[in-house]
Amino acid sequence: MSLQDRIISHFTASIQTKQDAVNSLGEIIEYASQKIVEALVNDKKVLTCGNGGSAADAQHFSSEMLNRYERERPALPAIALSTDSSTITSIANDYHYDEVFAKQIRALGQPGDVLLIYTTSGNSGNVVKAAKAAHDREMLVIALSGKDGGVLAQVLNEADIEIRIPSGVTARIQEVHLLVSHCLCDLIDHQLFGA
Repeated sequence: MSLQDRIISHFTASIQTKQDAVNSLGEIIEYASQKIVEALVNDKKVLTCGNGGSAADAQHFSSEMLNRYERERPALPAIALSTDSSTITSIANDYHYDEVFAKQIRALGQPGDVLLIYTTSGNSGNVVKAAKAAHDREMLVIALSGKDGGVLAQVLNEADIEIRIPSGVTARIQEVHLLVSHCLCDLIDHQLFGA
């Protein structure tokens, strides 16, 4: 396979995964946006987390909320839990890496807040513990996941929302996570500030 064929293969697979996702996930993405808006209009906030590329996605969402997405509008409260290296490393050093998000959620999370988790596998101990900590704080969990949902899918409760990308390929899952994030940002802005 030539290098150009490899490029075409990546684009084709990405397009197909996005097509599969829009056909199966459109309604749940809309519902997730409505639940985030409900939290925001009740003076609540969104906490985000993830590892590696998923941490970058969580930070991307938070920045779009705090600054702006595509229009001028007031800042919206969102905090990425993966950005404070001193906090993360102190928790990991003094306790365990599995606690890096949960400990922050126990300190910062309030009933009615939303925890937005990004994970391609759903098997990272720290995101599983984050969901449990969010439940303890009476927060809604929205999980952007992939593959079979992993352990995280088993700890979500019936009020939580899982947006599981229909793919087993990490790169394809992350590509669609970014698109879902942009959909959420657009829908949130539209519901809060109009067309």
